[in-house]
Amino acid sequence: MKLNELSDNPGAAKKRMRVARGPGSGKGKMGGRGIKGQKSRSGVAINGYEGGQMPLYQRLPKRGFNKPNRKSYAVVNLGLIQKFIDAKKLDAGKAIDSEALVASGLVRRSLDGIRVLAKGDITSKIDLHVAGASKSAVEAIEKAGGSVTVTAPAAAAAAE
Repeated sequence: MKLNELSDNPGAAKKRMRVARGPGSGKGKMGGRGIKGQKSRSGVAINGYEGGQMPLYQRLPKRGFNKPNRKSYAVVNLGLIQKFIDAKKLDAGKAIDSEALVASGLVRRSLDGIRVLAKGDITSKIDLHVAGASKSAVEAIEKAGGSVTVTAPAAAAAAE
């Protein structure tokens, strides 16, 4: 086989449509933009414009508030923790903290801390150190013989 004998699979590379390049192309003359008008010209930006009428996004009332310094927690369920312990990715004998959860691959980023929720069930006795946990998750872990330590974020502790 030589370089000049190489060819792509049929249909693998589709030819690019060259718009507005003459009548023989099938997309010539107006280039698929129709006749005249603002949208046939270049430099058009009319998103949300309603011809001088008050736009819908301005007519509707504004509600709610997005807190600029809100906390964003990475969420972990008990069932997943148990699954990772069974797969030997987490060691139930040692204390499980946010670093261990990130290192195991269970959590990608700890964000402002890790919060444990009670979906699924846990059978292993674990010692968990996280930024937050639901009441039912704490109950489930203590029922299995483990313990949960909720560590308050450093910024919240400094504010008190």
